[in-house]
Amino acid sequence: MPSPQAPIHSGYDAASTAAQVIKGISLAGKTAIVTGGYSGLGLETVRVLAGAGADVIVPARSPERAQVAIDGLGLSGIHVQALDLQDPVSIAALADAFLAGGQPLHLLINSAGVMASPLQRDARGYESQFSTNHLGHFQLTRRLWPALQRAQGARVVAVSSRGHHIAPVDFDDVHFERRAYDKWVAYGQAKTANALFAVGADARGERDGIRAFSLHPGSVLGPLARHLTADEIASFGVHDEAGQVINAPERDMKNVAQGAATTVWCATSPMLDGMGGVYCENSDIAELTRDGQKYGVRRWAADAALAERLWLLSEAMTA
Repeated sequence: MPSPQAPIHSGYDAASTAAQVIKGISLAGKTAIVTGGYSGLGLETVRVLAGAGADVIVPARSPERAQVAIDGLGLSGIHVQALDLQDPVSIAALADAFLAGGQPLHLLINSAGVMASPLQRDARGYESQFSTNHLGHFQLTRRLWPALQRAQGARVVAVSSRGHHIAPVDFDDVHFERRAYDKWVAYGQAKTANALFAVGADARGERDGIRAFSLHPGSVLGPLARHLTADEIASFGVHDEAGQVINAPERDMKNVAQGAATTVWCATSPMLDGMGGVYCENSDIAELTRDGQKYGVRRWAADAALAERLWLLSEAMTA
């Protein structure tokens, strides 16, 4: 059964760090895959999981660049592999190589993404933000499903965003073939898709011990902002008068350690045992939000019927 979309009063808050939420938890003998795990929040997630004893695979479009970042952590048990989330052949190759080893996959953290990018399309003609943020991860998860089943208690974590408040999924024109392209609407739609994906994955996985979660990590200035202009970044008010990045977690302005906390909490916390299909923020389950509220999850991103519709559409799109 899906869990109630309501806080469980975890004891953590917006200032909690990834290291704090995993304290006392051993991941020895566990295997994790973290997409986007070589920069920003993903790299911090990998650092903390590996530090707790997990064997971590980091897929990357540029394995050479990723290896440099991973080497900088100075930790063992982290392995870089090639993956392009817009290329179905690349996704299948990584998943099939993992499946061939016969080992279980305990944690799948879908953290890679793009934000507010110019209109681009993948080789299938799909809009790139929806393709990268949602469809690539959908196909990867579906392909790795047997390994998740073997774990007998796996978790799938989809890194969404409060950006899902911008827009629901437009099922009539997902890829902006008839409507004018808006980079923020496209981003909001993709982040809504991430949240709905977790609802759908949890509904299908519960009987096999696979539970899924989505989350808002917090507003962290990092590689995700690479498509934004200096003026756009300035408009968000993330810098102080001296030009330094503001750290004010109570206003959702987080550093990397704080931003990775909810991902790590969703992936590892025993507080979530027996739960799933919910959207989280600040290392707790979020509230359903009403119009005008800044926090929480919109109903269009937590609706089981919309999740099922998206799942079926995604299956058709990825064949």
